[in-house]
Amino acid sequence: MFTRPWNRNSSEAYPLHAIQADPPSLALLHGEETTVLGDAGYQGVEKREENQDSDVTWHVALRPGKRRALPDSESGRLRERAEQLKDSIRAKVEHPFHIVKNVFALKKARYRGLAKNAAQLFTLFGLANLLIAKRRLFALHAQGAS
Repeated sequence: MFTRPWNRNSSEAYPLHAIQADPPSLALLHGEETTVLGDAGYQGVEKREENQDSDVTWHVALRPGKRRALPDSESGRLRERAEQLKDSIRAKVEHPFHIVKNVFALKKARYRGLAKNAAQLFTLFGLANLLIAKRRLFALHAQGAS
């Protein structure tokens, strides 16, 4: 399992950390977080005893069924807008993962040790950063050419 901090000013992947994915744990947090966003799989994370003492603000997505059941009222529309904001942030964080999986065709994990998998993924995420930066640089060049 790979985690990465997110910088709201950039869509590039930041330093990655390779850890074993079983059991799924929240050892991914380094302790300096003030806000954590998670998908619907993290429902109830703020209630776990290891998170009771932390000052972290959790923003966890609603499950799809609960999201569809939101009332068609002002509060329901406001809640839907909050969910869309969470989705947009998560989309920015997930973009390098999309590149690694779909551009570089890494769809399956090979069981050959944490160090070898980590080395391969560090390389692929570095290349994903280059692709993201290349797109941004070409966009800047196109603006300056006119």
